[in-house]
Amino acid sequence: MRGPPIVSLTRRVAVDHGIHNDPRTIMLHFTKASNKPHLLHRRHLLTAGGFAGLGFALPNLLQAEEATGAGSSRKSVIMIFLEGGPSHQDTWDMKPNAPRELRGEFSPIATSVPGIQVCEHLPRLARHIDKFAIVRSIVDSFGQHSAYQCETGRTNRPEPAGGWPSMGAALEKSIGRREKGVPCSVAVSPHTRATGGFFGPAYTPFKSTQTGLANMKLDAKLTLDRLDDRLALLRQVDRLRGHVDRTGMMDALDRHHRTAFDVLANPRLVDALDLERAAADRDRYRRGIRQRDYHHADRFLSARRLVEAGVRYVMISLWPFDTHKDNFGRLKRDLLPVLDTGLTNLVTDLHERGLAEDVSLIAWGEFGRSPKLQGTDGRDHWPKVNSALLAGGGMQTGQVIGATDKIAGEVVSRPVYTGEIFATLYHNCGIDSSTLTGRDLRGRPLNLVDPSFRPLRVRI
Repeated sequence: MRGPPIVSLTRRVAVDHGIHNDPRTIMLHFTKASNKPHLLHRRHLLTAGGFAGLGFALPNLLQAEEATGAGSSRKSVIMIFLEGGPSHQDTWDMKPNAPRELRGEFSPIATSVPGIQVCEHLPRLARHIDKFAIVRSIVDSFGQHSAYQCETGRTNRPEPAGGWPSMGAALEKSIGRREKGVPCSVAVSPHTRATGGFFGPAYTPFKSTQTGLANMKLDAKLTLDRLDDRLALLRQVDRLRGHVDRTGMMDALDRHHRTAFDVLANPRLVDALDLERAAADRDRYRRGIRQRDYHHADRFLSARRLVEAGVRYVMISLWPFDTHKDNFGRLKRDLLPVLDTGLTNLVTDLHERGLAEDVSLIAWGEFGRSPKLQGTDGRDHWPKVNSALLAGGGMQTGQVIGATDKIAGEVVSRPVYTGEIFATLYHNCGIDSSTLTGRDLRGRPLNLVDPSFRPLRVRI
């Protein structure tokens, strides 16, 4: 279907830039918060190396700048990373007239928007497609298994000194946090590889696991006032050591101390990730999902609760879409039911809760998959074509952007570049992407988004 265009295209291809795999990848584990009043009890002390002798250990996961106050902007982004590269022709770019050995075994179904079809195993998405824009023509995937291009908008050729910052880092740097005591960006995924890049370790996304709420409980005898005294002592110790540090790590750790205190003083983050507090919603997100996949469905609900709690950027992942074998069985049995239920519940909730104007959502993977089957039931990597679903952010939805040929192998109209997607998401947050700049560790000034890329025309 050719709906009103929301894209202003440039034909220039973005300069490839890099992946930065920081060995200081951080992990957060949570357990339930205590019901006792006044004191924030957490099971186990926060842990990190080097400070146990002082009676309090730093959280090596709190890689974020100290929150000095809440930001005025209420804008947020939810990025759903479909890890492994989803098959575009088996989801939302169906080719029913292609030869069977290319199109596979799935059939298209009609949606709530006349002329738009999606896979038969996405019935909920079909009913709510008016809330989404489908981009079928992304052309600049660099063809590697990594969340990095999706999280930074850049590839790894060449890589600037320090690496490219994630979108969450860029949002924190440019417009700051939404809420004091709540991290600016949270990755509810064990597989994110994005960091603060050349902005420094203070901007690394806060990384959590969804296996439980752990390590966020203080000893019952330790009040927040006493903890604050210990944090002040730790900062003095850090400064004594920090005069010889030239990496920015000591400065970042000083900010982490305060962030740790703020998070403990403000339980909104822990509460948002404690889905026992939202049992009815949790059951709704799990409805029709196999029990073994509940943890995947829960991530979609966590994303909504995190933006409600004040997180500006949330990244969740669903995997494995790397379907070299049993493509149709795994999509039908494992992946599409979770995506269908989670995605439509999340976007519907954003609309019903009045968040659709402020929260932008994107769902995409590293690349598409090959038109020709690999063996009898698999599909190979296909970086020539990638696709995405966009929702919220005040964007014009209920339409398709771009088109591929009759076998979904080549883009034939309106090619879209990753830089345009990023420019759009930044625009939705009130940021002109052409002004987003920084200096790498060699001091070179760099644009986070190639200035030749402009936003999709997102306002209705």
